[in-house]
Amino acid sequence: MTDFDYMARAIALAEKARGWTNPNPLVGCVIVKNDEILAEGYHERIGGWHAERNAILNSSADLRGATAYVTLEPCCHYGRTPPCSDLLIERGISKVFIGSRDPNPLVSGKGVKQLQAAGIEVVTDFMREECDRLNPIFFHYIQTKRPYVLLKYAMTADGKIATSTGESKWITGELARAKVQETRHQYSAIMVGVETVLADNPMLNSRMPNAKQPVRIVCDSSLRTPLDCQLVQTAKEYRTIIATVSDDLQKIAQFQPLGVEVLVCKAKDKRVDLQDLLQKLGEMQIDSLLLEGGSSLNFSALQAGVVNRVHCYIAPKLVGGATAKTPIGGEGIGVLSQAVKLQLQSTELIGEDILIDYTVETLPLDGGETA
Repeated sequence: MTDFDYMARAIALAEKARGWTNPNPLVGCVIVKNDEILAEGYHERIGGWHAERNAILNSSADLRGATAYVTLEPCCHYGRTPPCSDLLIERGISKVFIGSRDPNPLVSGKGVKQLQAAGIEVVTDFMREECDRLNPIFFHYIQTKRPYVLLKYAMTADGKIATSTGESKWITGELARAKVQETRHQYSAIMVGVETVLADNPMLNSRMPNAKQPVRIVCDSSLRTPLDCQLVQTAKEYRTIIATVSDDLQKIAQFQPLGVEVLVCKAKDKRVDLQDLLQKLGEMQIDSLLLEGGSSLNFSALQAGVVNRVHCYIAPKLVGGATAKTPIGGEGIGVLSQAVKLQLQSTELIGEDILIDYTVETLPLDGGETA
């Protein structure tokens, strides 16, 4: 096996924990000596040992003179767990290949310097692009303190998210819907607007087996969420937040005994200021947000400049209808030069449906809007 093979193995190990480490990164580690893997591990869950420590502590082998392949720069500070750099030095590792650089100010470059100061040979940026793909959420959150936002929608081949009568179940097939359940597991929170609650009465939980459940958020400026809806009635089972600008204490008091957290945000045009909402969610250590709102909320999020990624599911169906809703509603834009520009990351055939994965390239259309 080659250095590339060992790092690829470390990446595969890191992937096993997707959804369980937020707001920590996904990290894998493989330790090799004389062309034999002596130890391997990954950061399995938030609060648990980091990848390097898991690998080392699960091995009884003599690791002196071994080479470690780590997908992210080893931590060198005390957080929930002790520093990994200290343990690598203590166990006599002689060389470390590092994939991604850690933008956390507590680590950034310091882990590398500590290893080098101890006489360890360090190779940085090894398969960095592949390793960086593990952690766009962590990189964004650790630098901005705001959630990474994925906008997801499903539409027909003629760009409709519902028929002219409002029917939307189901546009995509079972396999595509199962993929969405995986995404819900991977993100810390899921958000819709109150209109979606009123129209669909959704649960917004992940139905993937053994899933981590996302925090459920309703963007509801006037507190119109019904007390008897599924989200409210199951709030003691699944953490549920209503973001509002209402200061109606009587309305707010109705939700609290049912387990709903009411988060009062700044107002912009009498609606929830999405920039302020994301700031507050980041302070709650919510590092990622899956936006499954309707067309109006989708446009507001794009206009506010808070969307980082887009998942567009396309079903092989045509429904037509001049009044049938499209994925992005609101006022729209007047000139193409102001269009939100996307960069294609991948396309995937899922059953009969297509998933197109984009990252968002452009700045806000007008510096911020509301929902």
